[in-house]
Amino acid sequence: MPLKLTTYYCGSKVPELPGTNTFHSTELFRIYEATPGYAPVLIVASIDDKPVAKLLAALRKSVRMFPPGIIKRCEIYGTGEYFDDTLDKEAIFSDILERLTNEALRNSFLIEFRNLENAMFGYKSFRENSYFAVNWLRVRNSLHNIEKVEERFSPSRIRQIKKGLKNGAQIREVQTQEETHDFARMLHHIYSSKIRRHFPNIKFFQLLESHLMTKQQSKIFIVTYKEKIIGGSACIYSDDSAYLWFSGGMRKTYALQYPGILAVWKALDDAKQRGFRHVEFMDVGLPFRKHGYREFVLRFGGKQSSTRRWFRFRWDWLNRVLIKIYE
Repeated sequence: MPLKLTTYYCGSKVPELPGTNTFHSTELFRIYEATPGYAPVLIVASIDDKPVAKLLAALRKSVRMFPPGIIKRCEIYGTGEYFDDTLDKEAIFSDILERLTNEALRNSFLIEFRNLENAMFGYKSFRENSYFAVNWLRVRNSLHNIEKVEERFSPSRIRQIKKGLKNGAQIREVQTQEETHDFARMLHHIYSSKIRRHFPNIKFFQLLESHLMTKQQSKIFIVTYKEKIIGGSACIYSDDSAYLWFSGGMRKTYALQYPGILAVWKALDDAKQRGFRHVEFMDVGLPFRKHGYREFVLRFGGKQSSTRRWFRFRWDWLNRVLIKIYE
């Protein structure tokens, strides 16, 4: 039975597809499509017109500090979703990866596979397509063997939560598009100056609210003080896990309210109440560098483990050099 690959660039042409993985869903495809600065690519593998796998990638602009400039990069969360356990997933992924690599390198300088559930999956295929791996870290909180998320918090973290609430901070889900807009503006200022360079267009969060929140695949929490949004977090839910994608707070201006801490606490507590087994913190950094955000989230009782990210550059000479460095 020959495997057929179909590539989609337009949401109106994507058919109804099975699956429960939010990171490879049609809904997220349409969010990327409608967000300025993003362009989605969805590859669907099928046998006899029956879908057996799919993989969603997002092409976006990236600011490069040195040398200064703007490049396009392609990001993929995980290695796709597969619907038939009787088939060889590695073989299907190999075909999808070859197609994606050829498609993405036409318009992007860098391809990055991140947040791999199984760090060894597709190893041979990545190597055959000239990708190189960089060791990375992941931080996850297990929620299934505890009654309350606070059981694993450090004592100082629990005191800070109590103080923040006592000092007038309140936490809840966003209720209006205006609140979503204000949350995104606040978080954009924090990310651009403190955490990382890239932050999506504000429309991305408005689309999360309209496309994913109705199906309980996403939530945005805000921390308020005297009716002003001073912190918050945005989560994505996929299968039995929650993913804290963005979070932050105005910790200097509102130090006594601990907005960043309350935003993470609310995301963890809500995930526990809804029965998710894990919460994973996105983008906690390289293992050989200190990372302030990683140190921050570890005090909520999560555990760090080693994983990897796979990279592929358009320039063959640069790719060959980096393969020798990281092999």
